[in-house]
Amino acid sequence: MCPNLLDHHTEHVFALKQALALYDFYQTCIDECDVEIERTVAGLNIDRPVPEAPLPKPKHRSKMPSDPNFDVRSAMYQLAGTDLTQIHGIGPFLALRLIGECGTDLSRWRTAKHFTSWLTLSPGCKISGGKVLSSYTRKTSSRITVALRLAAVTVGRSNTALGAFYRRLAGRIGNAKAVTATARKIAVLFYNAMRYGMDYRDPGADHYEQQYRDRVIKQLHRRAAQFGYALQPQEAAAER
Repeated sequence: MCPNLLDHHTEHVFALKQALALYDFYQTCIDECDVEIERTVAGLNIDRPVPEAPLPKPKHRSKMPSDPNFDVRSAMYQLAGTDLTQIHGIGPFLALRLIGECGTDLSRWRTAKHFTSWLTLSPGCKISGGKVLSSYTRKTSSRITVALRLAAVTVGRSNTALGAFYRRLAGRIGNAKAVTATARKIAVLFYNAMRYGMDYRDPGADHYEQQYRDRVIKQLHRRAAQFGYALQPQEAAAER
């Protein structure tokens, strides 16, 4: 065997051993972090009663590789007093991150509008001389805002009310603005759940589409009335 080829083989084996040792080290560090997170959450739950209602069936069946190695969902259910994972787009890990960044007392933000403004998910309002110069959302490096935007993209592919909302906006104003608007909706649902204990029940994509249709028809009736006309369904018009 050629000496150069042997040296080349030895080099790769050494590099592989180094990479494997580094991987094992990082895995050990991750496991230690999971243990510390579990201990911290358990400490926060010491004085909190376990909700009387049983934990609902999970909406997120698959476990992500980045999820902590303990029952995050049950711990968050006790800590929040409601199952945040019933909100589409919020999995157990995102619920943990949201509470980790925002805490459990969201009364520091007087309304959901203040909360979403803090997350820079509300339209900006640059005004000079009574004229609106810009309404773009502010740029941010907030990890929570980034996570909510990623959740909005995932929700946009689902057959849910939030998914229908995302697709409707994306077709009208573009994907970027639809992501921001959907992320804001998820943030508002999280705020209401934490602040007021509201339970989220997804009405479904069909329900959202019916609401949109009813809203459009109501606007058309109002516009027709302004011009002195009255709209009628085709069936009623045909009978006459």
